[in-house]
Amino acid sequence: MKDVSGSVAVIMVPLPAQGHLNQLLQLAHLVASCGVPVHYVGSSSHNRQAKLRSHVQPSSVPSDICFHDFPTPPIPSPAPSPNSPYKFPSHLQPAFDATSSLRGPVASLVRSLSSVSRRVVVVYDSLMASVVQDAASVPNAEIYVFQPPSAFTLCWFTWESIGMAPPPDVEVDLAEFISSKGFPSLLDSCPNEFLKFMESQKECQKSNSGCIHNTCRVVEGRFVDLFASATANGTAIKHWAIGPLNPVKVPEKSSRRSAHGCMEWLDKQAPSSVIYVSFGTTTVLCDEQIREIAMGLERSGQKFIWVLREADKADIFGGGGEARKIELPQGFEEMAAARDLGVVVRDWAPQLEILGHPATGGFLSHCGWNSCMESISMGVPILAWPMHSDQPLNAVLITQVLKIGLILKDWMSPDDVVKSSAIEGAVKTLMASEEGEEARKRAAELGAAVRGSMDEGGVSRAELDSFIAHVSR
Repeated sequence: MKDVSGSVAVIMVPLPAQGHLNQLLQLAHLVASCGVPVHYVGSSSHNRQAKLRSHVQPSSVPSDICFHDFPTPPIPSPAPSPNSPYKFPSHLQPAFDATSSLRGPVASLVRSLSSVSRRVVVVYDSLMASVVQDAASVPNAEIYVFQPPSAFTLCWFTWESIGMAPPPDVEVDLAEFISSKGFPSLLDSCPNEFLKFMESQKECQKSNSGCIHNTCRVVEGRFVDLFASATANGTAIKHWAIGPLNPVKVPEKSSRRSAHGCMEWLDKQAPSSVIYVSFGTTTVLCDEQIREIAMGLERSGQKFIWVLREADKADIFGGGGEARKIELPQGFEEMAAARDLGVVVRDWAPQLEILGHPATGGFLSHCGWNSCMESISMGVPILAWPMHSDQPLNAVLITQVLKIGLILKDWMSPDDVVKSSAIEGAVKTLMASEEGEEARKRAAELGAAVRGSMDEGGVSRAELDSFIAHVSR
């Protein structure tokens, strides 16, 4: 594609957590593919993490993404505790707090690029406002906030924070569900320390020139517009829904990127027969819960791939004590192999390729937004087990609004251990019942629409083109 930038430079400023690093890196690749040079900033370890786990193959990385490794002070990087009273990854908070040291280097980069560029476009994670605040004083710099959560979640958090009732049609749609289950609150799903960090970032937000969302209008167009309306404050800014920020086409078997053994096992399974089980990069489960999951999966009789790895530390490459060896019931893995029932993966799994495989028919998930968007993209229904933060609201979106999944565990008792009988029943319902099949059909239809949105002429492609045209004007 020809260069349309006209001496425009873009700076991406992600929050140092996996679910945030990868979204802005994928956006960086999309922007760079349009001929606009991109500068991606962070600590050396977090930039290394983003590149290592990128969906984009190294051979296809455009040369016009420049990574800036800025110094940050040493931070504690303890292993997460499986016995913590909170599911929230509080062990990452020191890494979030340490991002304040990026303010000076980012300001210097903005000023440096402003002297050789017609326009400097700063795209920052909504939780990194304090780091980019000095860009507001650079005359030819524009600041755009990137919102990593779902638009549905953003709406509810906004309505909750300003004491505003949801629009009547939204309230009516969810009234029965709310009366029976209650409704998740941000205050209940995040510790005070993180809520204070969020508030400090909100106070640093200057006048944004626009807002970018990792979502697709065929999934959440209504909520993108509702969020824009709720946050307008008399000054309407443009909102772009450029997602999904993950590839929507996975490699064919012959050109498959991943040589992971689980992919060969999947090749031998029947269509839509396997449930993929993964709780993301920040979830820590206690030993008792892991045993219950193992028993539930075995008793369900459904084929499975279970990613069982420790949650990320603040520095995934650093020390910080001996890694926990997650123990399964004795003989479980041998049983699964002997009966060809499933595979336990203890390292980084090629999640997008697993979800895109014809044999995968369901996803037991924590409902992090990246996982939701990847599952939606691949047309796979979700069995929702939310843990913290935005995940409970994402579960409501998936199961009650989009109706492409079922709830295994709700959010009213987050610390309770889910028993194997509940897990067995929910897995069977998703994978081998009429209710599960209906969710699978709706998920497949929505997935096809989302994949089409990224094609030339599709709605998400049009939003990306609109953003590039706007910043290159």
